[in-house]
Amino acid sequence: MHILVTGATGFVGRALVLRLLRDGHHVRAWVRSPRRAADLLGAEVELVAAGDEAALVRALTGCEAVIHLAGESVGVGRWTAARKRELWDSRVALTEMLVRAIARAEPRPRVLVSASAVGYYGDRGDEELDETSRPADDFLGSMCQAWEAAARKAEAHGVRVCTPRLGLVMGHGGGVLGELLPIFRAGLGGPLGSGEQWFPWIHLHDLVELLATAMTDARYSGPVLAVAPQPVTNLCFSQALAESLGRKARLPVPRLALRIVKGEAADALVASQRAVPARTLALGFGFQFPTLPAALDDLLGGRDRPHFAPAEMAPPSPYLARRSATTVLRQSTVVAAPNSAVFAFFSRAENLGIMTPRAAVMQILTPRPLIVEAGRHIDYKLQVGPVRVRWTTEFELWEPDRRFVDVQTRGPFAAWWHEHRFAPREDGGTQMDDTVYFRPPLGPIGRIAEALFVRPRLREIFEYRAQAIRLRFGAHPATDV
Repeated sequence: MHILVTGATGFVGRALVLRLLRDGHHVRAWVRSPRRAADLLGAEVELVAAGDEAALVRALTGCEAVIHLAGESVGVGRWTAARKRELWDSRVALTEMLVRAIARAEPRPRVLVSASAVGYYGDRGDEELDETSRPADDFLGSMCQAWEAAARKAEAHGVRVCTPRLGLVMGHGGGVLGELLPIFRAGLGGPLGSGEQWFPWIHLHDLVELLATAMTDARYSGPVLAVAPQPVTNLCFSQALAESLGRKARLPVPRLALRIVKGEAADALVASQRAVPARTLALGFGFQFPTLPAALDDLLGGRDRPHFAPAEMAPPSPYLARRSATTVLRQSTVVAAPNSAVFAFFSRAENLGIMTPRAAVMQILTPRPLIVEAGRHIDYKLQVGPVRVRWTTEFELWEPDRRFVDVQTRGPFAAWWHEHRFAPREDGGTQMDDTVYFRPPLGPIGRIAEALFVRPRLREIFEYRAQAIRLRFGAHPATDV
């Protein structure tokens, strides 16, 4: 299918793009900055610059489906009158324009999957909520109602419309874990407010699977809840997250403190929504991660986790002969795709961006197309903490369908040597093994920085990378939870 995706460069959007590409769909992304989006979405996505309604009509040409995820983050900033208008316009007004463009498109898309949110319900205490429950009359509830109503107007033009109400999304590189993991890993985490409020969550892999299913399954119309079938309280969530990291959830955040920092937006952070996806389950959707322990084990357990060790025996390499390494990072990932397809994806350097967390703000400086072979150089810019740094990669070794090695010749590390190995499995899958030999700069100071900052940051990057690879090629059944 040819699919137009809005919000494709966001946390959920990037994951969805990878999932759609796995099924062989042609993905067209409606983006504000095609140059920036090219770094975020890789080489396999068609980019269309956002513009007026006429430009949107042209972008819809030839598309059979639209998945609409665009919208400013409700968790950023205080809800001033101006910020509320931005939130409303980025959802309601943009959806209204999208539907007008769909009406003008020829031929029209057959389906519109337009995101909504559990904020539809407001703060409901212990009341069990499903797709038929009444909406709230607060700001978020009113905005979600108008958002869904704007999308449903496409039905008058013969378009099937589904409005999944998204819960708090758990995955690497953004969402609720993007905000909480650094705090909890430092041992500073705890529940928000009393912790008694219900916490409607969903694993990122389940969410993108649900969005893809809603697009192709004609039974999906109207609202469906995109939340796991077993909600938990915020206190239970905080304790489980801390335990999975070997920490304690000892530092609750008082509601008053949230109110001082966030203003009215704090009310959304401590709202209680005991949402159960009754209609989603009735439609037969199978959650891969229906329980919080299963989700946390997948995200923070042993699978795909990078491991660090002293670099005692470096492999033979001209680069490592000149620049000694102090630490080795190893990671293995198994995917359900043939070796040739996986290597082909990695052999396009443009795809490095979609495998890198958005927070790294990766920018590829070398003009495209990027040619990958031994001796070639590629220049990037990356965000390292508060600093933008230049990184130049040289490919030291290139053995198609087997392995390649890239080294940093300019950048923040005193040494960085990265081997990627690809091995076909007898069952048709592929095992990828990453080995990185590195040394931070600044001698003893660098070794302190490695423990405090470098290893945690590399862990985040490689965990995100493994997540992206699984979304693009599918987790191998032997590694499923």
